[in-house]
This record gives sequence, structure tokens and C-alpha cells, in this order.
Amino acid sequence: MIEADLYANLLAGVFASAALTAVLLLFRSAPYGRHARAGWGPSMSTRLAWIVMEAPAALAFLGFYFAGAHALELAPLALLAMWQTHYLQRTFVFPFKLRPGGHTPITVVALGFTFNTINAYLNARWLSHFGAYTTDWLWSPAFIIGLILFVTGYRINHWADRVLARLRAPGETGYKIPRGGLYELISCPNYFGELLEWIGFAIAAGSVAGWSFAVFTAANLVPRALTHHRWYHAQFSDYPRGRKAIVPFIL
Repeated sequence: MIEADLYANLLAGVFASAALTAVLLLFRSAPYGRHARAGWGPSMSTRLAWIVMEAPAALAFLGFYFAGAHALELAPLALLAMWQTHYLQRTFVFPFKLRPGGHTPITVVALGFTFNTINAYLNARWLSHFGAYTTDWLWSPAFIIGLILFVTGYRINHWADRVLARLRAPGETGYKIPRGGLYELISCPNYFGELLEWIGFAIAAGSVAGWSFAVFTAANLVPRALTHHRWYHAQFSDYPRGRKAIVPFIL
């Protein structure tokens, strides 16, 4: 099989897995975090789980990227910088902000590791090899709009994570209702921000691979946000009734 065939098959597989993921998660929440439950086999530290799951998106991506014929050209490097801005933080900073003690099933970690490896390959190879961008792409409306959405989503995602991290004082356990900013409109601004990031990246890259990731992100995070939203309402009788789950005023 030549690489073009492998690439096309993997790309189709991501879209198919996105559809399957959305259907499954609408009926059954992924078993980690506040929705953790028994029956998924051995588990590992959540902090280590995040590092293992996300590492391919940061490290394997670099390997695939720099194997490309256009790796040192300006437009691909700008898109590489966008990608790594998210994943270096998500892999090597975010896990150490998590409270110790949580556990994640190894099955979930393995699935995340596999997807991130495939996704890294598809996007990195497009950016540095198959895409053949010109420098003029950096001044195109698609790149500029995509970059604005990406930066906006990145800032929202990190602000929302900081709000959640500060909800509990050292030594406190349990959950509280997050307040302020976008939390007055939606239950999961962190997921909303991440959706904006990858929609922005897909527009900036102008690639089917980028859109496959944006679609998969939505298939994963939208059902998760709906599950969180229902959980908040079940846990807190005073939870704000006007909040939506993930998209302000809509969903």
C-alpha cells in the first residue's frame, strides 16, 4: 500500500470513528473524572494517564512533521506552532495542575494514545508534506480567521481550567458550582474553548485532516458536556437553570 492510500484510509477511519464515538457517548459516558466507574479493568494515575495519552500529539507529531519535504517553510511552521502551543501545554503542563489521587482506566488511555498517534500523523504529514502551502497562505482570510478563532478558544480553555482548579481549597474534596464569565452561560467553557481551537485550526490549515480532528473533537466533547450538564443539575438543586451545556444560548 502506498502512503497516499494509507493516508486516505486513516482519514476515512477518523470520520467513521467520530460518528461511532458520538453515538456511544450520547448513551454512555466515558469512565473517567467525575464519571469514573468500575468495570473497565486496571487503571493508572490520572496525571500519568494524561501525559501518556497526549504525548503522541506533541512528540510523534514533531517526528511526522519534520519528515516532510516542506517542513522548514514558513506557512507549515506557523501551523506547527499553533498545534504545539496547545499540545505542549496539554501534555507537559496541564497534568501537573491536576489534583493527585485520581485514576483513569488503562483502556481509555490506550484508546486516547492510539487516536492521538493517528491524528498526529494525518495532520503533521498534511502540513509539511502533502499540503504544499505558499507563504502567501499566511495572509489569506482563511488563515487569519482560523488563527483568531484558535487563539480565542485557547484563551477560553485555559481561563476555564483555571476557574475549575481554584474551586476547591487545598484539602477540600467534592465538587462546587463554577461561577463567573462564560460559566454563567454554559456548563463547560473549557470544552467550548477547545472546540473553537480546533475549528480555528481546521480553517487556518484548510485541510480535510484538520476538519477530521475538529469533527472528532465535537463528537467527543459535545456528549461529554451534555453529560456534565445533566450531572450538575442532578447534584445541585440550585444549579442555574438558564445555563446551556457547551454553546452559549444554543446547546
